[in-house]
Amino acid sequence: MGSTVMELLYWRNPKVTGVLFGVVVLLLVALTRFSVLSVVAHVALAVLLVTISVRAYRSLLQAIKKAEAGHPFKAYLDIDVALTPEQMSSYVEKLQLYLNSSLMELRRLFLVQDLLDSIKFAVLMWLLTHLGAVFNGLTLLIFAVVAMFTLPIIYEKNQVQIDHFVAVVKKNANIILTVIKSNVPGVKRKEE
Repeated sequence: MGSTVMELLYWRNPKVTGVLFGVVVLLLVALTRFSVLSVVAHVALAVLLVTISVRAYRSLLQAIKKAEAGHPFKAYLDIDVALTPEQMSSYVEKLQLYLNSSLMELRRLFLVQDLLDSIKFAVLMWLLTHLGAVFNGLTLLIFAVVAMFTLPIIYEKNQVQIDHFVAVVKKNANIILTVIKSNVPGVKRKEE
């Protein structure tokens, strides 16, 4: 599954990726204008319209040609979509591990186990309050989806220039951090 996702993000099959990208962005934009219930109902109606039309068309062709072509969606009807108890157990275990690690990390941050990490978390939350004042969650999700489908291919095509720029930024950031750490009392340096 991981390779399939990467093939989509790197636009290895432009038709499939373009359709998926368009559908996801269209759904997210629709959610900014309409309620979730309304969007789900309209999508379900559109899918039903297509499948009923295909089924009626195939039935009409069978009646006219007097041929037995079968159900147009037989291949999909034969697919077993039920989750086995082992699969469910595996998914629940993965979810439990993720939730437990997240809860432990939040506890560590909120109860100030490491002062510097808690301050970084506070700064991040403060920045998110300002970001939330400008954008809502769906807008940020749309930006994330667009970035997810564009940044990997941009990086792949311009890797040398981007890596050089990132190296320069890292070098300058390390110089600035060294100066700040040397001037702030009470901050332990790694060599100490």
